Amino acid sequence: MNKKNSKQFQADLERRLLLGLVREWDAALWYLGDHHRSLMQRPLFRLVDMHSRWGYWDGKRNEISISRKLVLDYPWDSVREVLHHEMAHQLADRLQPHRQEGAHGSIFQEACRLLRANPRASGDYPPLKDRYAANQLSDDDRILLRIRKLMALSESRNKHEAEAAMIKAYELMARYNIDLIEQDKDRNFVSIFVGQPALRHTRDAYFLSSLLVDFYFVQGIWVSAWVADREKMGRVLEITGTPENVVSAEYVYDFVRNHINLQWSRYNKNKNLTLHRKTDFATGIIEGFRSRLETRQTEVAADSDANEIIKIEDPQLRAHIKHRYPHTRTCQSAISNQDESVLADGRKIGRRMVISRGISEKASNGRRMIE
Repeated sequence: MNKKNSKQFQADLERRLLLGLVREWDAALWYLGDHHRSLMQRPLFRLVDMHSRWGYWDGKRNEISISRKLVLDYPWDSVREVLHHEMAHQLADRLQPHRQEGAHGSIFQEACRLLRANPRASGDYPPLKDRYAANQLSDDDRILLRIRKLMALSESRNKHEAEAAMIKAYELMARYNIDLIEQDKDRNFVSIFVGQPALRHTRDAYFLSSLLVDFYFVQGIWVSAWVADREKMGRVLEITGTPENVVSAEYVYDFVRNHINLQWSRYNKNKNLTLHRKTDFATGIIEGFRSRLETRQTEVAADSDANEIIKIEDPQLRAHIKHRYPHTRTCQSAISNQDESVLADGRKIGRRMVISRGISEKASNGRRMIE
């Protein structure tokens, strides 16, 4: 790409990202009631080279400036977090334009509560991606270290050893979460996007999101998010939970996605099947893996010392999600044009799948997987 084309590409990319900030600002108003929404006027947006902050609200100009580095180098959920913080400054100005308190005083804190914004997401506060990386499993934690070691054993070439290690890792994760809930410890929850924002998602994406929620101790919500290449708002899966559980769930998500792509390339080598059949195949793999986990849960339930592992619900996480997303709805769509033979072949592969620790390169969203 020559210099002229590079500049044009950069300018077009920044235009798309600025338009995304506008659409995300519009979408965030959904959190507000009619009165507070009426106080908000859409601001101007700028991308700026900043060295000491990620964003800035200028009330005199009615303008929100966002770090160019943030929008170019960080995942979109990190950008949204900073944008919502600056929106809270904007709302605080509208609530009390002549307030005497500091920039992060009680009025601003109330604005953050209304917008579900992070009051700390400014200045030199690490973006979501950096905080998330720093919160990965700690070697100092005895239980979580054991889970790490079991994930490593899941790479064993001995099929029975690998399967036993994977199941044991899951059971330890379950017991870890049971202890947290029973002791009613205060928990820090984080939210991240998994996968990419898109205008439409195939059926297997929803099956995979349900798998994470049902077995990996996170909550998942399909939220609106900017799709830069289509210049429209689409949707993306956002998972929420403790940092440790979010790390594990995202790893499982990426592992399953990579496994599906690898198995599909082998399965479809000489068949030339359509993408609709890939959806059937992927859905089958996820269903097969789910059935394996459900079978193991049934076996665990027969153990009187472990029957509490079945269906763990965290009341603190439930309350957090209810506050973060006060208006949610469940949607179902009819399944049509499904190839049962391809689906069955996928199920067979899914029942044999072993989640291991074997992938350590960066995931498609720029985050590093568990090492």
